[in-house]
Amino acid sequence: MIRCILFWLSLLAVPAQADAIRLVDDAGQILEFSQPPHRIISLAPHLTELLFAVGAGAQLVGVDSASDYPHAAQALPRVGDASRINFERILALKPDLVIVWVGGNRAVDIHGMKKMGIPVLHTQATRLDDVARLLRLLGRASGHAGEGETAARAYSVRLEAQRVRAGKKPPVSVFYQVWDRPLMTVGGTHWISDALALCGARNVFADLRALAPMVSREAVLRRMPEMMMSGSDAPDMRRQWQRFASLPAVKNRAFVRVDADVLHRLTPRLIEGVAGLCAAVAPYR
Repeated sequence: MIRCILFWLSLLAVPAQADAIRLVDDAGQILEFSQPPHRIISLAPHLTELLFAVGAGAQLVGVDSASDYPHAAQALPRVGDASRINFERILALKPDLVIVWVGGNRAVDIHGMKKMGIPVLHTQATRLDDVARLLRLLGRASGHAGEGETAARAYSVRLEAQRVRAGKKPPVSVFYQVWDRPLMTVGGTHWISDALALCGARNVFADLRALAPMVSREAVLRRMPEMMMSGSDAPDMRRQWQRFASLPAVKNRAFVRVDADVLHRLTPRLIEGVAGLCAAVAPYR
């Protein structure tokens, strides 16, 4: 009889153990939770969107000032932005996990939260495939591993469906202008470079390692891009470049603006941005 009771008690203990979480974040830090975090703060808009995508939206108690998607995120308390974090507001929200973007959030702010004893999950993201990886990571971190896995697989399938098969023609050379003053582009480690390659194009500054390097006008002219692209959040580039008649992009009248809201964020909606990018490249292939 006693053995029977002990057996059933051991079964009752299994769900509590199953809720325990142990994972390694993108900084190599090990995080352990006896149960899924119930009060999460996100400090980047793409992280907020990813958390909603894995079913953890109800666990969010605070976000950065740029988190505007999905609509429910707009009602959440704001705790700062990439340039400054309000530590008092964060403490008042009593988070049991803060999720940060290494490179997007200031190192001093991340260090400050860790000094206050707040568990911090570090994430990094630079490539298209990072969306699926982060969906899995944030799914596990929030206690929604199954939803994270499902969302990750769906994203990967949709991304692969966008891939343009290599043809006999060389890829279209593209200059992607992030901003005009200073003149900025994307380097080879940026997901937009990945997206261009997937669409049958080539970033003319793919040899640069920085995510968003500054370049000179002369450097752009030397690389002779066949297309010039920019996000919808940047100034129109036509006026700046049309006077350079020898530039292939000018001859081709190949100036394209794409939806920055979906292309510039590493979330499942990035598929829409990639689709728009591929559609823009297609007429010039």
